[in-house]
Amino acid sequence: MTLDLDAWLDGLAEVVQEDWRPRNAARDQVLNQSRELIRLCSQAIRAGHREEWESAQSILAEADAMAHQIRVALEPYPDLFYAGYTQDALKELVEAHLTLVLVANRTLPSPTDLAVPYAAYLNGLCEAASELRRRCLDCMRQGQMAEAERLLAIMDSVYEVLMSFDYPDALTGGLRHRVDQLRAVLERTRGDLTNGLQMQRLLEALQQG
Repeated sequence: MTLDLDAWLDGLAEVVQEDWRPRNAARDQVLNQSRELIRLCSQAIRAGHREEWESAQSILAEADAMAHQIRVALEPYPDLFYAGYTQDALKELVEAHLTLVLVANRTLPSPTDLAVPYAAYLNGLCEAASELRRRCLDCMRQGQMAEAERLLAIMDSVYEVLMSFDYPDALTGGLRHRVDQLRAVLERTRGDLTNGLQMQRLLEALQQG
């Protein structure tokens, strides 16, 4: 039996096109949704720093809905779900959620609660801890030293637990590098708070004298 090469190649091309066409459409859709999700998460964090809690929660609800749309769109394509841009967007979602609950001193949602992989959750937790520096400095400027100390203690606890994950970047999504960055942020914040507390004690001593 003679192979009709042209017909065979045409058949192959058709099969591949049928597989790749919807896959590419899903990828394009999720790329745009991932950018929008990152934007919403950034807005939610900014609203939280301004103590606009209702606005922050409203924006976060939009972000959750966008993340759900991404999961649904990529359900047939798990390889695209675990692509870098998708996981980065989910990491930002975790960061927004955790930053807001840590600032408000509420219970942390779990990876299951947020429907995210462990790597996205741990990287988001790491960035949320770094984000607490801004809140900590705001508290210091307002003389809320006890709250600043609470936030520093959270940053310390997060750093300690994340240091225990000694696995390759291919598994953790680059967690080690982010933990190194958190260590630098933590030490700067510790130094700032120590200086602030010393200044506060000095002023109190001068006032009493």
